[in-house]
Amino acid sequence: MSRPKTPLVPDSRAALTRFKLECAEEIGHLNYCKEFNDHYKGDVSCVQNGREGGPIGGQMVKRMIEMAEKIIK
Repeated sequence: MSRPKTPLVPDSRAALTRFKLECAEEIGHLNYCKEFNDHYKGDVSCVQNGREGGPIGGQMVKRMIEMAEKIIK
């Protein structure tokens, strides 16, 4: 079962996009974000898309865990 693409708080979409772009910039993958690069990717394999976009999501999770740990302590 797939998850819906809408955030739990719909008004937070812009903040999540900014957060994604910050994380992508930190690791040098800003050119792989669709908000920054709007070219067609239908000819790119899923493996290649995963290599390009996967680290962005990983960085986002890493930063969210760091934020949560700061709140807990």
